[in-house]
Amino acid sequence: MENQLRAQTTGDKIKNYALVLLSLLLFIFAIDLLTVAMGRLNNDVAKDIIQATRNPFISLFVGLLVTALIQSSSTVTASIVAIVASGNMTLQQAVPMVLGANIGTTLTSTLVSFTFLTRKKEFRRALSSGISHDLFNILNVIILFPLELYFNFLSKTSEKLAKVFASDGEVSSTFEYNRIFTRDTTEWIVEKINIPFLSTLLAIFLVFFSIKVMTTSVYRTFVMDTFRDISKVIFKNTGVSFIYGIFFTAAVQSSTVTTCLVVPLVANRRVSLAKSFPFIIGANIGTTITAIIASMYKTEAAIALAIAHVLFNSIGALIFLPFPELRQIPIKLADFMGRTSVKNRFFGFAYILLTFFIIPFLLIYFSRN
Repeated sequence: MENQLRAQTTGDKIKNYALVLLSLLLFIFAIDLLTVAMGRLNNDVAKDIIQATRNPFISLFVGLLVTALIQSSSTVTASIVAIVASGNMTLQQAVPMVLGANIGTTLTSTLVSFTFLTRKKEFRRALSSGISHDLFNILNVIILFPLELYFNFLSKTSEKLAKVFASDGEVSSTFEYNRIFTRDTTEWIVEKINIPFLSTLLAIFLVFFSIKVMTTSVYRTFVMDTFRDISKVIFKNTGVSFIYGIFFTAAVQSSTVTTCLVVPLVANRRVSLAKSFPFIIGANIGTTITAIIASMYKTEAAIALAIAHVLFNSIGALIFLPFPELRQIPIKLADFMGRTSVKNRFFGFAYILLTFFIIPFLLIYFSRN
């Protein structure tokens, strides 16, 4: 019986390893297909994309709204990298959209807290945990978006770093390697479909599907049992919690998955909100691995965008993590909002609707001109 269980476990792990590898290959293929399809879009569509993202506020809130709707910042950021690689969007236009995606992805952990709605004390703690992720990203955007808006801080810095990491010669050679690896197939598919918009939709679906498969298989293989077994060690101190946040999120390529694991722990008093917060900050950095993978074999601008994503989350960590007083700001705000939501349940629902849907939609609508 024991041998049968071991054989079954080993077989499941082999299947999961195979799924991880296949989903990674599918992800690289989908990103390349999206790059080719975007490159074939007609000039009118390209102009519409450029016009829409020329206003950085629209770009920011489009990133937020789209990510909130499909609940995958990994899909959104990977797709943006591919669009930049195709030449249909500049780095300066793409950076605000990535910043918005960072806020949009926090919706899921907040929604998870509503599973504790019928239990007042657990609901307060769960919602505080979910909202702390939102607030960290919102405060980070409030700090860094004006710097990008007026000084192109993130885009200029990432462009300089991209030149260090990838010289023109290296970029072109890796780009040619990508052509040997997937480009012939992706070009053939786009030519056969012969409708670039349809090819783009197919590519976006494949990006989303590959990330979902990769997230599930990596989570089952590497994270689920490990996280359960060492949860006491994970939140031992600020530094350890932060590193584990990066590690687990990079493994599953989804900050949504790892932060959703934290919400029930906080709700059931397995860990305090203050101790879980460094883990959430680490998760924000870990999730940038998807953009890094998507930027492989791409143009220098695409590599720069992946670096900008890492910079945004890393700077946020450097602002809040080393200083307990600053770290208390989002924690206390989240705790206050959790307490308020227990007194008035409508407050929590109103917060979600306003932050993730109504305000972004209205700002896009009124800023479009």
